Amino acid sequence: MLKDEDRIFTNLYGMHDRSLKGAMARGHWDGTAKILQNGRDWIVEQMKASGLRGRGGAGFPTGLKWSFMPRESDGRPAYLVVNADESEPGTCKDREIMRHDPHTLIEGCLIASFAMNAHACFIYIRGEYIREREALQAAIDEAYEAGLIGRNACKSGWDFDLYLHHGAGAYICGEETALLESLEGKKGMPRMKPPFPAMAGLYGCPTTVNNVESIAVAPTILRRGPDWFAGFGRPNNVGTKIFAISGHVNNPCVVEEEMSIPFEELIERHCGGIRGGWDNLKAVIPGGSSVPCVRAENMRGAIMDFDYLQKELKSGLGTAAVIVMDQSTDIIKAIWRLAKFYKHESCGQCTPCREGTGWMMRVMERLVRGEAGIEEIDMLFDVSKQVEGHTICALGDAAAWPIQGLIRNFRDEIEDRIRARDRGRTSAVAAE
Repeated sequence: MLKDEDRIFTNLYGMHDRSLKGAMARGHWDGTAKILQNGRDWIVEQMKASGLRGRGGAGFPTGLKWSFMPRESDGRPAYLVVNADESEPGTCKDREIMRHDPHTLIEGCLIASFAMNAHACFIYIRGEYIREREALQAAIDEAYEAGLIGRNACKSGWDFDLYLHHGAGAYICGEETALLESLEGKKGMPRMKPPFPAMAGLYGCPTTVNNVESIAVAPTILRRGPDWFAGFGRPNNVGTKIFAISGHVNNPCVVEEEMSIPFEELIERHCGGIRGGWDNLKAVIPGGSSVPCVRAENMRGAIMDFDYLQKELKSGLGTAAVIVMDQSTDIIKAIWRLAKFYKHESCGQCTPCREGTGWMMRVMERLVRGEAGIEEIDMLFDVSKQVEGHTICALGDAAAWPIQGLIRNFRDEIEDRIRARDRGRTSAVAAE
């Protein structure tokens, strides 16, 4: 269990003062200029040594990502872009950081931008996050007034500007290149890679796109040392992590915990257990709506980290948005609802996604009612495989995986519904 003194986010629940004064009293903005004086290479190497993997879902090593930025400028400016477009159903961790602990993010933006030779950083915030934007903008204004950012930030000799950009509520803009297109004032549609953003990103300049949590933890890691951070969790799955647990638990919550915490311990300690007891658990989506669901009996002994969920359960940690479903859930209808969401949010650029998401949603609609044939289950699985991996961005994968998880884990339930409907039809004919 994570001790209170090891928590990076000291005001996740908004119980304390979120202003600059309150943040400083809790240890933020402490010796920031000294961290910058250690130089860019030192910061990147420390981040690599910490083992931090991106907290936005993909889990790519953060320090390594920073190191892809050109060491010497070719005349083009460099940019850091913070992805605060938190639109994945079930995910609600970054909003707590921006609403209650915004200075962790602002300090992280300064340090990360310095490490990548960027004098400007853009935070792209989700369209629906109105209060979060207000809290974050107020904190940015405070930091400017105190001289912590702006010209000669923290008296370090480094000029740094931070801009907050409000999106319009499109899920696709959470994909890093679609986010860059939107930031440039264009339609939010993903770009082909290569070139990757580190070579040609925002305005054709070297750019790194990072998640809010990935950037916000950086100052504490650099203050306390990479060995401290790497001391939590299992190898390759280290550090602290914010989990957002929703659904059929007694106390849904957002909590910072140690990576690799057992699922059962996470639920018992922070959520007061499953509603109606553990025997009432049906399924869990462990990492936001785009990862496959897992049956209750496989999830109970699970370890909450990237590698275990991927290798052992064919699912993923994603953003660690844990969606818990008990026996009252119509699992087929729940996955149909996600299919409907992805169909609605597809940008329509790639044919497999544009056509496939609508096709999958319509078949799922018939499965919910039991109107499809049993042979259509395999056809649906095959189509999901043709969508997965055949699109410019990962939205095709995100639409396919929940359906694949449903068929892998709850095929018996789908077949039972179809048979029950067929029996109903037969008895109706007999009655005539």
